[in-house]
Amino acid sequence: MAEKEEKNEIKELAKKLLNDDTHGAVKAGEEELSKANTFGEGYKAFLNCSKTERETVSYAVEAAEKAGFTAFDPQKKYKAGDKVYYNNRGKAICLAVIGREGTKKGVRIAAAHIDSPRVDLKPIPLYEANEMALLKTHYYGGIKKYQWTAIPLSMHGKIVRRDGTEITVNVGEKPGDPQFCITDILPHLGKDQMGKKLGEAFTGEDLNILVGSLPVGDEKGEKLFKLNVMRLLHEQFGIVEEDLISAEIEFVPAFQATDIGFDHSLIGAYGHDDRVCAYPALRAICDCELPERTVVTVLADKEEVGSIGNTGLASEYLRYFVADLAAQDGLEARHVLSMSNCLSADVTAAFDPNYASAYEANNSTFINHGVGVSKYTGSRGKGGSNDASAEFLGWVRRVFQAHNVLWQIGELGKVDQGGGGTVALEVSRLNAEVIDVGVPVLSMHAPFEVVSKLDVYMAYKAFKAYFETRVE
Repeated sequence: MAEKEEKNEIKELAKKLLNDDTHGAVKAGEEELSKANTFGEGYKAFLNCSKTERETVSYAVEAAEKAGFTAFDPQKKYKAGDKVYYNNRGKAICLAVIGREGTKKGVRIAAAHIDSPRVDLKPIPLYEANEMALLKTHYYGGIKKYQWTAIPLSMHGKIVRRDGTEITVNVGEKPGDPQFCITDILPHLGKDQMGKKLGEAFTGEDLNILVGSLPVGDEKGEKLFKLNVMRLLHEQFGIVEEDLISAEIEFVPAFQATDIGFDHSLIGAYGHDDRVCAYPALRAICDCELPERTVVTVLADKEEVGSIGNTGLASEYLRYFVADLAAQDGLEARHVLSMSNCLSADVTAAFDPNYASAYEANNSTFINHGVGVSKYTGSRGKGGSNDASAEFLGWVRRVFQAHNVLWQIGELGKVDQGGGGTVALEVSRLNAEVIDVGVPVLSMHAPFEVVSKLDVYMAYKAFKAYFETRVE
């Protein structure tokens, strides 16, 4: 009897003092899993129509307006509960719900990015070689080049014609559309390729997209294969070759989002990084009615190339937006931002048993264990990291606990294995408290990534709790 009591005491002590390692799905329960499945259906629909930053902003504007948001006018006086958005050049967007206290105690920001690795067209892309028409590309963001060969691609973007008119392009997503691909050499003739290191088997200049194989007419001549493609583009979009100079054309995987696994627990798709955080952050602010403090969701461009440019968060547009909100309360932006905090809504690496040697299991995030928290990112000695304060991390823990948010904490792999960064560093420059909170992803930056439906739903719960909480 005494031995049994001692064992029970040890169990109680372990329960009290040690981390709970119960599987996330068990912790969540059937009701939350059901909600996660429903939420996942909306997320898949979003992914299928939002494969670029421009398409994501268009989706966000439409969703926001349905939720009662209006375009922000800095000359107008807003009251608690009003919902506004600022569309930055069609590639980034800030949304806000005015709180009861306005900006007097700072604002709460959820910052996600909506660009993903891809291949872009060069300014003069079209050429022909050996009776085939191809397009030259320049890859965008960190990719493994070999993953982009021999998969179906679709064409998205905008073309500005010589006369200034704008053409929106989306080819390869609708039934009956043609699709495109980057070819690879057959294994029978691939001896030289396979003798190279993996990172050297393909170069950026090898990523040429096959777009046609028929000439114009039946007579011999020069550039007839290239001319045939331009003829078809002219018929469909009214453009000439020179118009491609003033175009932003992206080629992305033509895959549709789909369930993965016999249990339908996972979602496979292109662009989870970082639309898997952008969608929950957008939904959370659309569902937010009357917060205590003004809340902001920013969906930013250019994170995958360093957050540069006037649509990336190294730009000033978020600060300007908060400054306009602060002016409504007669406050200076620097004072408001210094009292503000932010969840940098970006993905983290899910532990992958196929590549376990790259991870430190005790400090990794796992599929189905909830939204991931990263105190710091960066690489090798936390270089390029924000490194959140213990005080802010403690507050975030209390918020998640108070709202039954399933969450976990981890790092991006082993210390000297590599690393990565997020927009957290850019937001921290505004003197706001920032921490990374996002969904764990398998096969990150691949053309086809995988996430857990439960983790996606918990990201939504996390952002919504963050916006609405009164926990101090």
